[in-house]
Order: sequence, then C-alpha cells, then structure tokens
Amino acid sequence: MTSADLDRRLARVQLLLLDVDGVLTDGGVTYDDQGGESKTFHIRDGLALRAWQRAGLRAGIITGRSSRVVERRAAELGIEILRQGIDDKLTAATTVIGECGLSWEETAFLGDDLPDLPVVARCGVGAAVADACAELRHAAVLVTTLPGGRGAVRELIERMLKARGGWDAIVAHYAAPRT
Repeated sequence: MTSADLDRRLARVQLLLLDVDGVLTDGGVTYDDQGGESKTFHIRDGLALRAWQRAGLRAGIITGRSSRVVERRAAELGIEILRQGIDDKLTAATTVIGECGLSWEETAFLGDDLPDLPVVARCGVGAAVADACAELRHAAVLVTTLPGGRGAVRELIERMLKARGGWDAIVAHYAAPRT
C-alpha cells in the first residue's frame, strides 16, 4: 500500500475502536492485597481521544477483560461505546459499527494480540501497536512506532487527524494565547 493510499484510508475513519490491555495500557495488570486492580494509562492518549471527539468523531473500547478501572477511564474521556468481557471482538465490532450507522471502511481498530486479529483484518484501518504480536503486526495496514500504553493511541489519532487536515486546528487551539 502506498503512503497516499494509507492517507486516504486514514482520512475516511469516523470511528476508532480500541483494545485496552496492551493498547491503552502497557499490558500490565496490578492486583493489591484486597483484590483491587490498577492499570496505568498514558495521558497523551487521553488528550488525543478528547481531541478526536471534539473533531466530531467517535471512539469506543472493545476489550476481552472487564474492569471498573476501564469504566472509570472511559467515563473520564467521554467514551460512551464500551464493550467489556468480549470473547468475539469481530461480532462486537460489527454490532457497534452498525449502531453507529457506519461501514468497516470508516472504522479503525488498534490492537495488540491475537483476539484483535479478526477486527484488524476487517477494518479500513486495522492497526497494531509497535509491540503487538507478530501475526497482528503482519495483518495491520499500520503499525505504530510507539508501544501500547506509551502513546500509540495518540500516534494513530494524530496520523488520522493529519490525513483529514484537522491536526493543525488542534495544535492552534493550544498554541493560541489565552486571555
């Protein structure tokens, strides 16, 4: 695929779907003695997701695990599409895309491991984080330079917004003097 072809695909995306562990986080899960769970999210991924939504675009999460921490992070970011405990991500993605009135070509999915493979292979922009398993990186049309949990989501969003000509407006919003 040429760079121009990839840019056309990136510009067409209206819906970004994400896995959590290994994508929004580095894949680590920490348990405390009381059975609580913690995850670490990269703040720049969050900023990019908010910018994506302010640009009138949609974001959602489809993850195999269920976690209150993920519910909290999704709520914090205004992400209303949240599917947890999903074994069949392809079926879940198909449902979400239909509910949004979109097509596969208007959808991007960023994953890191084998459960993400069917969705990555089907999306207009199937993407893998830099440290994804080899099979997913091979199937993806785009592999980020950054690993999961370390800004890979931001990298993908920035590329999609640049392809559609919207990144400069976001930068200008922050660069503008405030009074």
